[in-house]
Amino acid sequence: MKTKYRHCSPLLAAVLNILLAYGVYMLCRIVYVCENWSLFAQGWNNLSLWNLLRGGLRYDGSAIAYTNTLYVLLMLLPVMAKERPWWQTMCKWIYVVINSLAVVANLCDAVYSQYTGRRTTSTFFSEFGNENNLGSIFLTEVLNHWYLVLAGAVLIALLWLLYAKPDGQLELRSDTDRRRYRITQWTAFALAMPLAVIAMRGGIINTYRPVSLADANQYVNRPNEAAIVLNTPFSVIRTVGKTGYDIPQYFDESRLETLYTPLHTPDSSAVPTRRNVVVIIVESFGREYIGFYNRTLDGGRYRGYTPFVDSLLGQSLTWQQTFANGRTSIEGMPAVLASIPSFVEPFFFTGYSLNKVSGLPGELGKVGYSSAFFHGADNGSMGFQAAARAMGFEAYYGRNEYDADERFGGEADFDGTWAIWDEPFLQYFATKMGEMREPFVTAVFTASSHHPFVIPEQYRDTFPEEELVMHKCIRYADHALRRFFETASRQPWFQNTIFVLCSDHTNMSNHDYYLSPIGLFRAPVLVYDPSGQLPRGVRPGIAQQIDIMPTVLGLVGYNRPYVAFGKDLMTVPPDSTWTVNYSGGIYQYLQGDTIVQFDGNRVTGTYDLASDPLMQRSLPSAPPAYVERLKAIIQQYMSRMVGDRLTAD
Repeated sequence: MKTKYRHCSPLLAAVLNILLAYGVYMLCRIVYVCENWSLFAQGWNNLSLWNLLRGGLRYDGSAIAYTNTLYVLLMLLPVMAKERPWWQTMCKWIYVVINSLAVVANLCDAVYSQYTGRRTTSTFFSEFGNENNLGSIFLTEVLNHWYLVLAGAVLIALLWLLYAKPDGQLELRSDTDRRRYRITQWTAFALAMPLAVIAMRGGIINTYRPVSLADANQYVNRPNEAAIVLNTPFSVIRTVGKTGYDIPQYFDESRLETLYTPLHTPDSSAVPTRRNVVVIIVESFGREYIGFYNRTLDGGRYRGYTPFVDSLLGQSLTWQQTFANGRTSIEGMPAVLASIPSFVEPFFFTGYSLNKVSGLPGELGKVGYSSAFFHGADNGSMGFQAAARAMGFEAYYGRNEYDADERFGGEADFDGTWAIWDEPFLQYFATKMGEMREPFVTAVFTASSHHPFVIPEQYRDTFPEEELVMHKCIRYADHALRRFFETASRQPWFQNTIFVLCSDHTNMSNHDYYLSPIGLFRAPVLVYDPSGQLPRGVRPGIAQQIDIMPTVLGLVGYNRPYVAFGKDLMTVPPDSTWTVNYSGGIYQYLQGDTIVQFDGNRVTGTYDLASDPLMQRSLPSAPPAYVERLKAIIQQYMSRMVGDRLTAD
């Protein structure tokens, strides 16, 4: 089939084809929403379809203008050559290829967004730039989501079959015809260029700055719903090279310091305990999966998937509410080990990633601790090796080092996609710590509870498929942790060690409570002291990833100044604890049961979690003290990033 418009000029054809692109983008959005329905179903009845349409067209127009600039330029160039059939064939191929790539990006993101809760940005290429297994993962997802492949094929076919191609029958028989042609073409060209710029910037409203990802929130009620309005090509294009921060001037310096400061000044006379510190970061280990934290879920019938961690929590210190500060692994690592939250983009993907950092291993290294970071993937995977070095870890143990250690299984223990299976790698972790000089600080980042959601063959019957594909992986991770603690408990260093267990971020969910804008960040934080010197039980208040570093430094008697954006949970009153995160252009600040959402300029929502746990009814106003604290945190973060003031030196 070939769509051919009789007497169709290149100008008219270009307009029709741009409209076709708008239609295809909108169909991609519908597919995206259907594939991610669980993320949006909770608030769908409160969304305005008109607002979604307006916002979607605005962002689609920007993406289409960016990606189709070459096509439009070739179609409107005021030259006679563009009337030739070969020229128009070339234009058709450029159009179809470029917009097919946009279709593929949007549909791929329909799957990936299930794990991040947002549209993919350019940081994806930095985060996974060192991976060599993306091909196999992509192939697996193609097979699992064959219907999206079919949808993509249909949309690409529409681009080809409905493409409006000029008929090439233009004849200019006189000088007047040629003069009229030149005037018409130059006029169209002159008008098209500024229109394209306006489209790129998102319209003629607020043209002092181009439309941003955060602006999508004006069309929706919740930060995660901004993904409906956005499209993936726009999200990638508009975040390329966007690593600079503008420092907000909410407060003068003296006022800022009274409201909030990340500079910690412990008592210089404190006596160091010289206890070892072990931090275990479990991949995708959301709080939802842990029965201990969810005794009232499903009417009290919920048991979770982590019998060992449940038992460990019974002997540990934890808090009523516990949170991650980001939604990806590369956000979790600096939050846990350097007390740096993720605002706008992950810290290690910004232009400030070379700043000096007050990392937990770096600070403890100043008082004689040895240190090592463990991650069972390829060395350099996820950027963890570079991040570990920046935080002050002396040694790094990855898949390369594991394979070289003849005491373990080497390549036979590789999961085939990401890393060494959790069980053998955690045994390696326990063994290597026995070879380190005490006191030591170590961290391990597990990998098995991750896409493509597989477990070792010998456990297929032990941990069968359950409601979510993640559940069997969580059971396996829990088993691997049990085996680790069994081995560690026999080591001479065990009783002199403080263990911290947390996750990097949350993952898929089947409970509305964990799908709310704050529920997406609910992740475990626990401190286990086998010697029994530390208190145990559930303390009131809020704990978050960025609180781990200052809390641990307090527990080991660290007595030097340092910079950490979190707080020492052992010294702060429960009603003064809080958590902060950033998602879809919105900052969220929770203290007590009140959560405030803020876009950098104004409060966009305030909710009382005690009466409205699903965050469906915004309150008329926000507590001024909470808004001031959030603004102070943002201003301190931005100014210290820009000024390279992340250490106390």
